[in-house]
Amino acid sequence: MDEGKAKGWAICAVVAAALFWSSSYAVTKQVLADVGPLSIGAIRFTLAAALLGIMVRMRRKPVARPDARQRRMIHLSGLLGITVYFVLENVGVQLSTASDASLIVATYPLMTMLLELVAFRTRMPLLRVGGVLLATVGAFLVVRNGAEVGGSERWFGDVLLLLGGLVWAGYNVLGKYAGRGQDAMTLTYYQTVAGAAGFLLASLLEAGDWQVPNGTASALLAYLAVACSVGGFLLYNYGLRRMTSSVAVNILNLVPVFGVLGAVVINGETVRLGQALGGAIIIAGVALGVIERRTAVEGAAVPEPAVVGART
Repeated sequence: MDEGKAKGWAICAVVAAALFWSSSYAVTKQVLADVGPLSIGAIRFTLAAALLGIMVRMRRKPVARPDARQRRMIHLSGLLGITVYFVLENVGVQLSTASDASLIVATYPLMTMLLELVAFRTRMPLLRVGGVLLATVGAFLVVRNGAEVGGSERWFGDVLLLLGGLVWAGYNVLGKYAGRGQDAMTLTYYQTVAGAAGFLLASLLEAGDWQVPNGTASALLAYLAVACSVGGFLLYNYGLRRMTSSVAVNILNLVPVFGVLGAVVINGETVRLGQALGGAIIIAGVALGVIERRTAVEGAAVPEPAVVGART
């Protein structure tokens, strides 16, 4: 395969990953009508862990397992980035709307940058600082619009989604330490196992409401597990290894755009002017936040596996 085709396939892979991840909000909103938010996470990530386990064991080249201490750190990052994050996301989507979630999630990369600034004392370019502030303004407009349209319940859902962003940022910072020396698939497998176990325990709180999901809900749950939890990660990882990280991050800025379109098409939601304005400001802020100088882009390396795994 020549270089041009390889780059083309890589771009298509990351775009497909963004499409899968963005659709999870609208799909989750549909499943919530039949399955509780904690049970959704338990089913989704148990299936994903089983699939990843099969894939890890089918690899031709053996990979060294992490030692006991590293496994504990990886499991902790999985509980944080999967169980805690997706509890906040699923409950937030239940109280709010899929379109709000898709727009608010655009601030997550910037929250991660801010936490890394505090944890690692990384210097941030002026444009990136401006992007952080601009995206924060956009998120405020989206949340305020939710309160005006949907009342306190939708407002609280939006706040939970913002808290999810802080948790996701913490997961990335912890994952950078926990995942050193491990390949992306092995790391994500161990994280997903821990996250699924946490969700299975949390789902016991909904035991009184358990019921067999109907055919549509079952198919959507399978989609969340296979496409969003496993397929999205593999596609992103494929593309990331064939392009600079800054290009991949910029492509993932399509997530809020795809997400809002999915909320409109799948759930029949409408996008108000305030919501659209907030979303446009968020996207502009994210675009500024990921701008790198040419020298930094040319020297970009593949990010730590923890930043790649278990997104949504």
